[in-house]
Amino acid sequence: MVLLHLSDTVTIRGMSRWEIRIALVLALFCAGIVPDAQAAAPTALEVVAQMVVKGRAPKTGYTRDQFGTAWKDVDRNGCDTRNDILNRDLTSIIYKISSKDCVVLSGVLIDPYSGESIDFLRGVTTSADVQIDHLVALSNAWQTGAFKFTIEKRTALANDPLNLLAVKGKLNSQKRDADAATWLPPRKSYRCTYVARQLAVKYRYGLWLTAPEKEAMIRILKTCPQMSLPEG
Repeated sequence: MVLLHLSDTVTIRGMSRWEIRIALVLALFCAGIVPDAQAAAPTALEVVAQMVVKGRAPKTGYTRDQFGTAWKDVDRNGCDTRNDILNRDLTSIIYKISSKDCVVLSGVLIDPYSGESIDFLRGVTTSADVQIDHLVALSNAWQTGAFKFTIEKRTALANDPLNLLAVKGKLNSQKRDADAATWLPPRKSYRCTYVARQLAVKYRYGLWLTAPEKEAMIRILKTCPQMSLPEG
């Protein structure tokens, strides 16, 4: 048996329960004890309770270019981010022959926001039927801390698969740059996952929440209190 004297390892006074939990995990590792990962990981509800709350910063200076060239090949796999996400989220995919299984010509999307099955066909008038949504919209990210980031960090956020989802184009256009306080997917069974992914992005990049946004996230996550933060 290993006796761990927490008073020698972590400071309890002034720490939240979630901060104590993280400190305890670190202390156990230092003592050579590997805790159960499922038990140690904080839930999304615990994480959202610790998020910084501020008002939205001005949109002054925001442009799409502040987040780098759209759909870069950031992972250098020879395929741009848009096609990477289409390849991840669609089924029954047909590729452009000369693209080495990169450029998606057609496929089927089960839209997470509505539950509808949507046929995707690449083309001037049809590509918009399926769009790639930034769960945390880039203008929202700009106004909640990304205006202070380097161009490299903003480019990473804009191309992070955690923040990207192939969805029904009309719903993406409807959402625009809304946060959880002003827009949620019409498919109620997906709302916990949606909010948890938004939260995971904001947590990963150190973005803050507005007060109404945090309140909305807590309300949704209370319906799925054991939901963990997705990692990718």
